Amino acid sequence: MKKQKEPKAAQAANPESSAPLLTHLTALRRVLMISALAVAAAFLLVYYLAIDHLMAWITGPIVERGIEIIYTAMSEALMTKFKVALIAAAIVASPVIIWQIWGFIKPALYPKEIRAFRILFFVALMLFLLGVVFCYMAVYLLAVDFFLVAGDNLATPMLSIDKYVSFLFGFIVPFGIAFQLPVALYLTTRVGWTDHKMLSSKRKYVILGIFVLAAILTPPDVVSQLALGLPMILLYEAGILVCRFTKPKERE
Repeated sequence: MKKQKEPKAAQAANPESSAPLLTHLTALRRVLMISALAVAAAFLLVYYLAIDHLMAWITGPIVERGIEIIYTAMSEALMTKFKVALIAAAIVASPVIIWQIWGFIKPALYPKEIRAFRILFFVALMLFLLGVVFCYMAVYLLAVDFFLVAGDNLATPMLSIDKYVSFLFGFIVPFGIAFQLPVALYLTTRVGWTDHKMLSSKRKYVILGIFVLAAILTPPDVVSQLALGLPMILLYEAGILVCRFTKPKERE
């Protein structure tokens, strides 16, 4: 007699069919737990050992210009310290987080993909850091002077610490994200979605989209939008140049 097939309900109840999913979920939970513990440990170290130095460095551009920084709520100064310490802790713990994520996705990659991923990740990280440094050194300090001069003889500047810190991070983080544009164009060309001819033909629409995106990502002022939009246009041109020498991946 032919062996009768196992009913679908019984197959669904078979624990072996859900074993791979449970294994992945367990590994993902481990990655999240270790990453969270690393951030928590880094937060304690940063808050108790370096928070005063960080706050002095962050408020330096304003204090050096003789502007008084205030807080308008009882918990504002403390919560701002927590915010800065948490961001710094995420940066300090990033090697652990990256290592955990890499260990999670590495088994799913082929050897050639592993090498390509390492190079691409390194380039993306360097571009992000370059964007943040470029923003702070070449754009942010000029923007601070511009805003202070624009408000001169109009009102006395008394900046809230929470709003100032939010403005600082809201100014520099979009630059780090925007500097990923060449990497994004490389990936879309690699998978065959775009090529350098198509990107060149859509240049005017992209420039319009860049300034719309800059208006969304930056504080609501023309200086911030131009400071982000113009470098993004240059990065777009650099991405077109990269795509010119990039071949789409051959599909099996």
